[in-house]
Amino acid sequence: MPPLMRRIFWFLNKFFMVPMFRLGFGPFFGNPFSGYIMVMKVIGRKTGKLRFTPVNYAIYKGDVYCISGGRATSDWFRNLLANPEVDLILPGGSIHAHVEEVTDPELRLILTRQVFKNAGFAGFFEGYNPFTITDDELARKIEDLPLLRFHPLGLGSGASDAGGWAWIWTFVITVILIILLLR
Repeated sequence: MPPLMRRIFWFLNKFFMVPMFRLGFGPFFGNPFSGYIMVMKVIGRKTGKLRFTPVNYAIYKGDVYCISGGRATSDWFRNLLANPEVDLILPGGSIHAHVEEVTDPELRLILTRQVFKNAGFAGFFEGYNPFTITDDELARKIEDLPLLRFHPLGLGSGASDAGGWAWIWTFVITVILIILLLR
């Protein structure tokens, strides 16, 4: 991905997508065109700070999978390796999970393709069509692309739980309705 495009995505993710998920609007953003997105709550390996990272994902046999488009150099990828327990905010709810890198070649091929398909227009950023590329060609292109499996351990905290932001918009709407009713 060109540096300018990477910068645009960083800005949109940080100032739009993450706040929308934290406010509880995640279910409104998943579709085949823009992609299906989850937000990971990752602990920084150096700072210990909580970081929010949106990624495309796929669900398969009870586990959640995503890829690191920035390869093994992505900060969030290295943070997950250092702190492998993470909360995931999915559009349908939140889970607490343990992450591990998938090494099985057959599973990597199937699930990397599915994550790219679930990514909507972003699934084409690697320079090929995830719907039509052959298995052999895809296997060559994803050799250095980490695939991560998140195995659910329990519930995570979401937008409507303590620390989430869903209370903000519900509070604002309630105040507006009270003001309108008292007029």
